[in-house]
Amino acid sequence: MHLSRIKNLFPGSFYECMVFEQILAVCVGNICRSPMAEGLLSSHLRQRAPKTHVMSAGLSALVGQPADPTAIELMSERGIDLTEHRARQVNVEFIRTSDLILVMETWQVKAVEEMMPSIRGRVHLLGKWSGFEVGDPFSKSREIFETSLSQIERGVNEWLPRLFTAP
Repeated sequence: MHLSRIKNLFPGSFYECMVFEQILAVCVGNICRSPMAEGLLSSHLRQRAPKTHVMSAGLSALVGQPADPTAIELMSERGIDLTEHRARQVNVEFIRTSDLILVMETWQVKAVEEMMPSIRGRVHLLGKWSGFEVGDPFSKSREIFETSLSQIERGVNEWLPRLFTAP
């Protein structure tokens, strides 16, 4: 529904509108960073925007592989279950249907845009608002995973207020 029609339906009311219906989180293998970002975003949006669909994929995905055990453990400690996650390759259909695509590293913006140039402006760094990249913890220590997850949490928290608009 067009925003001006929503305003006419609820003049003077205080409410928020979700700007994005489909959000895609992208990393390299789709077993560490993007599943954690997907889980956190989904968890935050479940109550506030239940119709918003969050998914993740990888630029060089380890297709069919589960999330990394350390990612599963860290997310479980936050009440988020990644045990059913299976890595998938980012493709043009995922990109085309996504309103917002959040990547972990600057080079990934260009990599996604090259797959479908018409989506420029919809691909952003998860750490855009504070100017940081999320380091890849693949095959690294739990401490490195914790650092990456902390960066993902920061990025998600900085994006959340920008996912809504108050007409």
